[in-house]
Amino acid sequence: MKSSLLRNAIVAALVLAAAPAFAYEKGDWAVGVGVHQVNPTSNNGTLAGGALSTDVGSKVNLTFTGEYFLTDNWGFEVLASLPFEHDVKLNGVEMATVKHLPPTFSIQYHFNGGEKVKPFVGLGVNYTMFFGIKEKGPLAGNNLDLDSSWGLAAHAGLDFVINENQYVRVDVRKIDIDSNVKLNGADIGTVNIDPIVYGAAYVWTF
Repeated sequence: MKSSLLRNAIVAALVLAAAPAFAYEKGDWAVGVGVHQVNPTSNNGTLAGGALSTDVGSKVNLTFTGEYFLTDNWGFEVLASLPFEHDVKLNGVEMATVKHLPPTFSIQYHFNGGEKVKPFVGLGVNYTMFFGIKEKGPLAGNNLDLDSSWGLAAHAGLDFVINENQYVRVDVRKIDIDSNVKLNGADIGTVNIDPIVYGAAYVWTF
């Protein structure tokens, strides 16, 4: 009985040892589909000379990534998504909803790590454009406008290996998003969104 168990254990170990180890390679593409939540910072600043405190709500939506490996460890990634729609409150009253798209371009370093978990970090540039603004409540009938934003974006995460070309990714980003706000054409200040974005994705390499 013991010899049978030992033999089975040895066979299992040999099979695992013979399984191909997952590794990124120069020239690989990695494409991901995931779900992420955009969580603006808790203090979004004030408008109209400090008279209006701003609160931008969080939102969950589908995200998409494409990454090209320049070397076995370095990759260039593009992040895209479906539009995120946020509630905007001024002094605690919902005044508007606004949509945004946050394309982000990053250079990323993938550590060798273990055979089952691959950590990575990245740094890049985010461009956020706002659209589809709907004024509500006291702002109904007025024209609220948010300028597009450029800012730095930091990225870190873990890839959990499923097989040699598929894995599950969990990640987090910190993005600098600040937008100048206009009401009926008049500049009333800057809203600081600066979200943390976290979620998970399924990624294929080829």
